[in-house]
Amino acid sequence: MSLLRALRHRNFALVFWGQSLSRLGDFVFNLALAWWVLEKTGSALAIGAVMVFGALPMLFFLLIGGVLVDRLNRAWLLFFSDMGRGGLLLMGTWLLRIDRLEIWMVYVGALIFSFADAFFMPAYTALVPQLTPRDDWPSANSLSSLSMQLSRVLGPALGGLLVGLGGTTLAFEINAVSFIFSGLLLIPLLSLKPVASPAPEASDMLKPAPAPNASFLAEIREGWKIVFAQPILWITILTSGVTNILLAGPFSVGLPFLVKDFMGGDEKMLGLLLAIFPIGYILTSLALGNLKRLRWRGPIVFLGGSIAGLCLAVFGLRAPLWLLIVAALINGAALEGVGLAWTNLLQEMVPVDKLGRVSSIDMLGSFVLLPIGFALTGWAVETIGPAFTFVIGGGLGAILSAVPLLLPAIRQTD
Repeated sequence: MSLLRALRHRNFALVFWGQSLSRLGDFVFNLALAWWVLEKTGSALAIGAVMVFGALPMLFFLLIGGVLVDRLNRAWLLFFSDMGRGGLLLMGTWLLRIDRLEIWMVYVGALIFSFADAFFMPAYTALVPQLTPRDDWPSANSLSSLSMQLSRVLGPALGGLLVGLGGTTLAFEINAVSFIFSGLLLIPLLSLKPVASPAPEASDMLKPAPAPNASFLAEIREGWKIVFAQPILWITILTSGVTNILLAGPFSVGLPFLVKDFMGGDEKMLGLLLAIFPIGYILTSLALGNLKRLRWRGPIVFLGGSIAGLCLAVFGLRAPLWLLIVAALINGAALEGVGLAWTNLLQEMVPVDKLGRVSSIDMLGSFVLLPIGFALTGWAVETIGPAFTFVIGGGLGAILSAVPLLLPAIRQTD
């Protein structure tokens, strides 16, 4: 299959399989943690606080992480991040087993995980195009996204089953083991160079050499210059920063309360709904991963975000189950098109040896308002209810995503 062609490259395959298992563990863990916090506190504000603590350190350290990603061996950064988070989760599992885990410990753990993500996320984004040649980038990106979405399908369902049968301890253990296994698979990449990239800036693949005497601030400024030199880059990052709080807030914080209070469901229903959304992602990944080049990427990014917002708003209505399933499928398909088109744009428009810092700027801009969004969502769920929160967030997100399509520079970006 053309979709699988990136797996021909051994180093990418090692990263892919390790991260696929780790992502599955993450989604098992996320559902278990959300349900544990809900049962422990009964508060939407508490779940919102976990999201806030899980975002703040990443925002503060992303730019530093992006520079280090361009200076250091990216595989080592992934390795230490995976092993560190695995060790932390083993400690959390032990505390859970002896019934000593407290909500403040979860907040501290979220802070540490967020700090690790500040280095892991730009490192992974920058490493993937170095492990495969340019013609295989759509395959590599689609496979990475496909593993994420399959994990979103299987993880919540498995997490709901595990929590229902044996509590949250096993879910914590599974995620800890998945991090450690993923880290072990990275060991061969700590000394081996990946497949050569056609980008001339990437001659030293895993350790791009920084400019002589270049300071952190100078390298960060260079990343910002690249972003502002191309309208599609800064407009997308700016728009995403606003729309993400409107779409991710209700979905991440409000869905457990929508299920419990609005739908009268339990953790199994929550797992089922969380598993429906990614199927649309998977369908788009399978379709676009077979292409060697994506077209009309500018319109895809913004039209897809608008469609996703409208579909999210449907979840705040008393719609029949079949309509919710259709809305979830379209939401996932649209957001996957957005993600793949945007990732491909970054890889083609940014030199490989600067992709780490530009990716960190992208993540910072896209996620900088998320802590505010999570906090506001927690407040909104308790004040106006989860259903109305979904309607407002999805509707406003759809409108704001569509605005950049008025600009010719966006519509004409192929």
